[in-house]
Parts: sequence; structure tokens; C-alpha cells
Amino acid sequence: MKKIIALALAAAMVLSLTACSSSSNESSTTESSTAESSAVESSAAESSAATEASTAADGSVMTHEQFIAADVDSEVTVETYVQAKQSWWEDNGQGKATFYTQAEDGAYFLYEMPCTEDEYNQLVPGTKIKVTGYKSEWPGEIEITDATFEIEDGTWTAEPTDVTDLLGTDQLQDHMNELVSFKGMTVEASKDPDGKDVAYLYNYDGSGSEGDDLYFNVSYNGQTYSFTVESYLCDKDSDVYKAVENLKIGDTVDMEGFLYWYEGANPHITSVTVK
Repeated sequence: MKKIIALALAAAMVLSLTACSSSSNESSTTESSTAESSAVESSAAESSAATEASTAADGSVMTHEQFIAADVDSEVTVETYVQAKQSWWEDNGQGKATFYTQAEDGAYFLYEMPCTEDEYNQLVPGTKIKVTGYKSEWPGEIEITDATFEIEDGTWTAEPTDVTDLLGTDQLQDHMNELVSFKGMTVEASKDPDGKDVAYLYNYDGSGSEGDDLYFNVSYNGQTYSFTVESYLCDKDSDVYKAVENLKIGDTVDMEGFLYWYEGANPHITSVTVK
């Protein structure tokens, strides 16, 4: 009887040791699997970041998503289409102009891109260009500076995206520099230097005169926004400049323009229609 009990106890001990060994192996396997999974995920993230950095560094054409993800002051290369341009001018013998450009996946503001007057005249709306420069930021506005360009085959012009309902939301910034439209907004009063209510101002503080930038306030859903007619883009003889000069407080207007950014949305308006 004692032998039977002893044999039973021995068998139980063997089974117990086997179970402990199995549990230890399973724990070790799980820990190893988790570590390997984390290593793979980390490696994938590093690979993605390295790919984006390599894309910027070797001059490969970037998507708009890659451009937005790139570091400020890093070199960038994009393909895009001219949509509009400010006036050409010379700075110490170097011709330059600012361009509003857009591709199907996003828009790019090319600030003071060097170009000859002949090149400027070739860069009409719809022209496809390959641009290499540096990603810059100025009071919230994302732009490309110190750029060079090549004209490429192909043409494309953007249709305005209605962003009226995005006013006051974080999603509006996703459309920065794009050609956009605003519908059914109301002209609100601005204060001139004498404290009088007016429909628009020459310069942001009313210190200018005809030919300077126009600033005017418009509201939607109880919120008021400042819009601009950039005189280097649409001068005093343009239809939109004259239309803003004829606005009255309380007018309902539809507008189109480029979603420029200066400490918040500050669209450069190219078209105003009073309803």
C-alpha cells in the first residue's frame, strides 16, 4: 500500500513539474512574441520616418501629405499647378513674384519665387511646375521659400471648394492655400480711424488709400471674420477691388479666393458677388 501511495506521489510531482515547465515556456514565448511585435512596429515607424526624410533630402517629388509632415526649414520638392500670381517685381536686380498653386491633393503658396519677367509671363494659370525650395512658416501660414522651378507638361485648374461650414473649425486649416468659396456671408462694420462704421478699410487699420490692400469684415453663424483683397494679386482696377469698394454694411455676399493664413484664416479674395 505504501508503495502504491509513494508511486502516486511521485507521479503527481512529475505532473506538477511538467505543468510548471509548460507555464514557464508559455510565459517566455509570450514575452518574446510581444518584444518581437514591438520591435517590428518600432522598425516600421522608423522606416516610414526615414523614407519621408529621404524623399525630402534626395529631391524626389513629395505628396502634399509628405510636404505637411516635413519639418519647417527642410528642403521640399513638389509638383503643382499655377492658379494665380501676384505682381512681378525686382529686388536688387533679382526678379520675383508670389504664386498661388495647387495640385489635386493640396495647395502650395510660393513666396517671392525668383523668376525673370519672361518666365513670369509664361507661368499662366494652369501651368504645371516642379518646385524645389524650403518649407517655411510665417504666423501660421505654411509656404515654400527660396524656390526654384521647372515648367513641365500638363495643365490643370482647380475648382473652388465651399468651406463656409468649416469656418471656425480646425478642419478649415486642412484647406490652407486652396481655392475656396464662401456662401451667404454678411458684411459687418469696420471702424475707420475716425471711429465711424464703414464696410471696408484701406489697409488693416484704415491708414491707407485707394490702391492699398482692402480689409473687410464678414460674418457667418454669429462669428465675424476678416477677409482681404490683396492689391498685388487684384489691383484697384480689378472687378473684385471695385466690388468691395461698393459694399454696404448688411450686404449678403458670395465670395471666392485663396485660403491664406495669418494668425488664423485670412482669405485673399478674388471674387465678390452681392446677392
